Amino acid sequence: MQGASRKETIKELLSRGVAEVLDRVHLEKRLISGEKLRIKLGIDPTSPNIHLGRSVPLLKLRDLQELGHQIVFIVGNFTGVIGDTSDKSAERPMLERSAVEENLKTYLDQYKKILDIERTEIRYNAEWLEPLGYKEIAHQANAFSLAEFVARKNIKDRLEAGKRISLRELLYPLMQGYDSVVVKADLELGGTDQWFNLLAGRTLQEQYGQNPQDIMTMNLIMGTDGRKMSSSWGNTINLFDEPKEMFGKVMSMRDEEMVSYFVHCTRVPMQEVVEIEQALAAGSVNPRDTKIRLAHEITKMYWGAEGARAGEEYFRSIFQKKELPADIETVRVSSYGIVNVLVETGLVKSKTDARRVLKEGGVKVNDAVVTDEGFSVPPGAVLQKGKKSFKRIS
Repeated sequence: MQGASRKETIKELLSRGVAEVLDRVHLEKRLISGEKLRIKLGIDPTSPNIHLGRSVPLLKLRDLQELGHQIVFIVGNFTGVIGDTSDKSAERPMLERSAVEENLKTYLDQYKKILDIERTEIRYNAEWLEPLGYKEIAHQANAFSLAEFVARKNIKDRLEAGKRISLRELLYPLMQGYDSVVVKADLELGGTDQWFNLLAGRTLQEQYGQNPQDIMTMNLIMGTDGRKMSSSWGNTINLFDEPKEMFGKVMSMRDEEMVSYFVHCTRVPMQEVVEIEQALAAGSVNPRDTKIRLAHEITKMYWGAEGARAGEEYFRSIFQKKELPADIETVRVSSYGIVNVLVETGLVKSKTDARRVLKEGGVKVNDAVVTDEGFSVPPGAVLQKGKKSFKRIS
């Protein structure tokens, strides 16, 4: 990749799905120069699945990896126990180490769906965070003021609402920042909700005599229910979702999110994405056809052409031929027993009503009639009551 082509590639890399870059001029100059940078991303294994929201920075890492840079993937097996509340409106509970270790079992297999693991430096931050003593932690904490921490919007809102904020939460940015010191990061990626933590890396690097890392924040994407995609809310499209489930979940999201997904979750050329956006705005294309294209692109990224074809065939056979709506609401339930699901989705008013409808054969799961009260609804399934009431289960 030489001359203008490399510059154009870097220009798109710095803009596609990107919210903010610090220091943009400095980073662009280093990328164009061909210097090999150490580029860091950390993910806490607070759930067993990596979802499309987390794929956004991972895809950006792949772009950078293809340019020849060294990717440093931090697995937060220590910070995952502590808990980051950057995007939370309430205190995040600490996790048991055993829960984090359980979640970790398939993380690298999911990671391999996007990046070349053989060319990636994988680090676990318990290696350096667990041995730290009070003296070193106090040294790090001295670089920050309490005012800086409480100025963050979600912290400020919680304080004003009288909600508890633990001192543990104040320490999390130090931990993430110290990760950057240990791995000597030149650039760190994260979501827009990570801005304070990313800045902490710059502060601590300077305190330890290193040059401060550049920062790139990625836009957040919405989940299947229109809120920010989050494992806590169960509105996720996961990298390990089976093809038909992944395809169906993409088809269930709101039409207005399609362009965002093309930008952030695929590598369809941006010029083509602009044309798709213009066609949707002009009403010259059928939104359902565009969404099928999107679902196919995303499913193909993780399951190959055969998986995308299988997902599409399943969708067409179950949904289009039965004239089911593409914009079925996704509902997260507390348990998957059919009686409970019917009540929690609002398809029936009571458990008694649920049992009656089941007995009468008025309930279908993925187009198959269900009459057994002990039936367990699989996540991602479409629940149908009567002819016109549908819900997707998360």
